[in-house]
Amino acid sequence: MNGDGSALVLVGMSVLEAGRRAELLDRARRSGATIAFLQQGEPSLSAELARLADAGAETVVLVGVRCGDTGPGPSWLRRVAAHWWREHGGRRPDVLVATRLAEGLDAVDAVASSVRPITGEEPGLTSTAWEEVTGHRHQVLVCRGPRCTAKGADATLRALVGGLGEHGLGDDDVLVVQTGCQFPCNQAPVLSVQPDDVWYGHVDPAAAGTIVTEHLLAGRPAAAHRLPRRRRT
Repeated sequence: MNGDGSALVLVGMSVLEAGRRAELLDRARRSGATIAFLQQGEPSLSAELARLADAGAETVVLVGVRCGDTGPGPSWLRRVAAHWWREHGGRRPDVLVATRLAEGLDAVDAVASSVRPITGEEPGLTSTAWEEVTGHRHQVLVCRGPRCTAKGADATLRALVGGLGEHGLGDDDVLVVQTGCQFPCNQAPVLSVQPDDVWYGHVDPAAAGTIVTEHLLAGRPAAAHRLPRRRRT
């Protein structure tokens, strides 16, 4: 926090930024900022806002950072910040949110110059569209642990989602979920398909496309990248 009571927080928007925490932290330190994450990273945005409020911050500027092309849009940064602002029981600083995301660490300064304040009137965290479990027949769990992320899980995810989209498959067909470490890390990038209990390793973008066409469309597990699975009885 600066001497005038202001604070800047760089907020990792996706799982990718959580995996690149050290880079985000280094960029934040160069601007006298701190970091927070919307998902799968610590501190959470709510925790960092509470810490700054308790420390006496008068104004907090939030800049969402997205280093890839997947992850929540800027509206989610406002939603989560506004939820904290409405629910926080103690003293609240003024919270201002950048009007667009920094698409990469080098874009932080330019994005931070245009902000809008949180008013408390922003949409909440619930919607009628998110009430029920989707009707999917398969759930694909894409590992985004540190090793899989380092070995290109972001490209795997893009290829998987892109392949599903090309064949007209949405969340009510195949629900794609990003997870923490699934093991076995030596096989990174790893993904698993449920409820079939089929695991795949070394899933590059080409392999992801094969899994879409052979397993998720044709119903036959793709042999080339399938990992042995020994279930304990």
